[in-house]
Amino acid sequence: MLEFVTRYKGYMTKGKNLHWEKMNPQNAGETADFLKNREIHCVTACAKFLNRNGIRDHVWSLREDGGNIAALLLHSGRTLFPVFVSPSYIPVPYFMNRFLRKVPIHAIQGRREDVDVLEYTLVSLGCHCADRIDYDLMSLDGEPNGEALSAGPAGLVLRKPGVSDWDALYLLQAAYEQEEVLPWGTAFNPAYCRRSLEHIITGEHILAAELDGRIVGKINTNALSFSRYQIGGVYVHPDYRGRGIAVSMGAAFARHLTAEGWRLSLFVKKRNSAAQTVYRRIGFTVTGSYRISYY
Repeated sequence: MLEFVTRYKGYMTKGKNLHWEKMNPQNAGETADFLKNREIHCVTACAKFLNRNGIRDHVWSLREDGGNIAALLLHSGRTLFPVFVSPSYIPVPYFMNRFLRKVPIHAIQGRREDVDVLEYTLVSLGCHCADRIDYDLMSLDGEPNGEALSAGPAGLVLRKPGVSDWDALYLLQAAYEQEEVLPWGTAFNPAYCRRSLEHIITGEHILAAELDGRIVGKINTNALSFSRYQIGGVYVHPDYRGRGIAVSMGAAFARHLTAEGWRLSLFVKKRNSAAQTVYRRIGFTVTGSYRISYY
């Protein structure tokens, strides 16, 4: 059971006085260190912190009397990212009710146990979850499995896509978003999908899989933190699945990034056993549970 102990605008938890405060530029380095120590569980939150907009985005820290950070709460793009040390003893952020009156929240995203705590808070403030998706967090801190590189069929070409491939990639990106990304009851937005793809092609690493002259698969990064790239957008056309394309494509992509010194993370739906098998063959291991709750 979660424990919440109110004490004026501060809180007492397990014998310690705690209080939430908004981050200022002077302690941004300390906040970065807090995130670095937990990076493997919060690559997206780290990326949002590193690319934060000082006007639109917000960062709050929960501090002990001695000044140590016990938790962080980031807001970016209508999403809240909780990063907690001991989720069972996080006090309700007293400022959230006032904040939610000004800024609509679309989702909470992070470690499952951290999201649980924040969901409890939002329920107490009258917000109710519309959909909730649980994932396995997976990581790769060394080279991928060498055998995975040759898992695909003969004639498979793995290459960086060019401008002439954009239409084919859009079809894959659109199918990926509809199958794997959109929460229940959300309509697909073609214009938003094209903007997302343009950002991926121009701002992220991306690899395409071509077979028989046709683009049949794609994989890309979608976040960069302190020392990790997060992989996402992995999709193979249904007509070409079961032939090792995703394994070969993922292994080649991982080899390129790890050769440059990056460690890798991703999250995959717990119910997607086929994708989990692909990532394990490449060399990824489960490091925790992840959740996105939509409002």
